[in-house]
Amino acid sequence: MTDAQQTTHFGEREVPLGEKQGLVNDVFHKVADRYDLMNDMMSGGLHRVWKDAFVAKLAPPKSGNDHYHVLDMAGGTGDIAQRIMSASHGNASVTVSDINSDMLRVGAERAKSWRYQDGVDFVEANAEELPFGDRSFDAYTIAFGIRNVPQIDKALREAYRVLKRGGRLMVLEFSTVDVPGLDKVYELFSDHVIPPMGKMVTGDGDPYQYLVESIRKFPKPDDFAQMIREAGFDNVSYTPLTGNIATIHSAWKIR
Repeated sequence: MTDAQQTTHFGEREVPLGEKQGLVNDVFHKVADRYDLMNDMMSGGLHRVWKDAFVAKLAPPKSGNDHYHVLDMAGGTGDIAQRIMSASHGNASVTVSDINSDMLRVGAERAKSWRYQDGVDFVEANAEELPFGDRSFDAYTIAFGIRNVPQIDKALREAYRVLKRGGRLMVLEFSTVDVPGLDKVYELFSDHVIPPMGKMVTGDGDPYQYLVESIRKFPKPDDFAQMIREAGFDNVSYTPLTGNIATIHSAWKIR
């Protein structure tokens, strides 16, 4: 079956598989310059705490003769890369990759003011077809980006391919709130606050409506963990954050 015949979800809509990436790209072209504001709106500012916890769990080495090389996928604006560089005291190198040129533009501009700038590069690439060789990276990170990939299973297989043996996959993604009471508050906030606020701030609420809907379509933690295993990873685990509003997934390439 061709991409034109297959369908997938774009928020609540069913669209041809081959069209989703273009639709997602359009969303992020619109919000690239306000990406941090977008995440502040969607998480109430908690995304910054979650990203700190994410990089702390990765624990990039602060010293060593062998350079620790991280691929930060869908990391266009560089917020995860900056944290990794700071946490490693500049010992790690980070390839920031994103399919969206506007996101990369914002990240490359911001990187000029980072304390640690050496060893960071920005590469435009599709998570489903990475332009990197087999066993190139010590770690693969992706924060709030995997749910926007049209074929998540294909992206996970690519992550496995480009990781060295002993390499680590780390995913930070919005999840399904599982705390009674909080789930209803979060649903009301998502439906009735985020899109109107997005329209007020940027003049267009549609990207924010899609992002809210994309969270609901993303697999639950157990299901996503199984997808990671099916891609070949071992020692798969996940850690819920703030009532499971977000989740950190961790896995290793052992074989």
